[in-house]
Amino acid sequence: MRIGVPKEIKNHEYRVGLVPSSVAELVHHGHSVMVERGAGLGAGLADGEYEAAGAVIVDGPGRIFMEAEMVVKVKEPLPEERRRLRPEQILFTYLHLAPDLEQTKDLMASGATCIAYETVTSPSGALPLLTPMSEVAGRLAPQVGAHCLEKAQGGRGVLLGGVPGVPGAEVVILGGGVSGSHAAAIALGMGAHVTVIDRSADVLRRLSSQFGSSVRTLFSTRESIAQAVRQADLLIGAVLVPGAAAPKIVTHDMVRSMQAGSVIVDIAIDQGGCSETSRPTTHSEPTYIIDDVVHYCVTNMPGAVARTSTFALNNVTLPFTLALADKGWLQAVKDDRFLRDGLNVHAGKIVCRPVAEAHGLPYTPAEEVLA
Repeated sequence: MRIGVPKEIKNHEYRVGLVPSSVAELVHHGHSVMVERGAGLGAGLADGEYEAAGAVIVDGPGRIFMEAEMVVKVKEPLPEERRRLRPEQILFTYLHLAPDLEQTKDLMASGATCIAYETVTSPSGALPLLTPMSEVAGRLAPQVGAHCLEKAQGGRGVLLGGVPGVPGAEVVILGGGVSGSHAAAIALGMGAHVTVIDRSADVLRRLSSQFGSSVRTLFSTRESIAQAVRQADLLIGAVLVPGAAAPKIVTHDMVRSMQAGSVIVDIAIDQGGCSETSRPTTHSEPTYIIDDVVHYCVTNMPGAVARTSTFALNNVTLPFTLALADKGWLQAVKDDRFLRDGLNVHAGKIVCRPVAEAHGLPYTPAEEVLA
């Protein structure tokens, strides 16, 4: 199969779809790989490393989208990239379609087969291709939140860990999944007081077992969220409903109740955000202020640590990339029901129920497509 890796063009996105070792594996399996010149530089990967692994370096994205049978990326294709997609081409990347009607319609119009990292599942029901980026985003959240709490950034002027005689910040984390638990670990390590809210009693038990009495756990109700949000110096939104838009569990009234200079870091912004006041931002302009509360809603947080993120992502995506290349997408998703869950759009049809429901568009079960 002819595989193409374009350079990411999203604002300050430095990750790359394949690292040289992944290219070498694909070439070893008999496939050809084209990499856009400079695609890996943001992650510290030179063109020469890709050439040594067997890739062909090409100038610009044109040839990649024209010739590649499968395009491997990191972030969702932007409009100029979507216009280059064509029927029978495979797109393998993060898509996050539920909050993005325009992208959904464009991918349907392209006729391409679009497989989303974030909806591929595992036998345990986990999301193996989302997990490493959730880990990165969770670990970044207290770090960027601590920076936003600085007075010069519009924050309260609170040091996350405090100092002897002065208490640390109150950190409230909504969601105790992968991102939330990693955020809790880092916030604790920085010396903050941490509360995690989740609607799953099993998750709360796991967090209690993991952190002991160091973390306060609360069952998620509207009232418990409202009270915790009101007291938070740093609120981290780590809510996830796989494939679907994030629920807006933090209302505008709750945001108004927060202390001036408090900070919201909404990790869920890729799926629309979990606060009514959240809107997507970029690494160039990461924050805005509503009702004296600083909002950090960058949609590609892991891109800030591109080298770590790129290698972590390739560790989990490579087996699926190889399967798609070795077998073709149709046989690969027939053989692997977990990869099949990643199929979002095919030949103009939406094959992911949460995406279809989010936009009120017709849903086609994967079984019909495979037949």
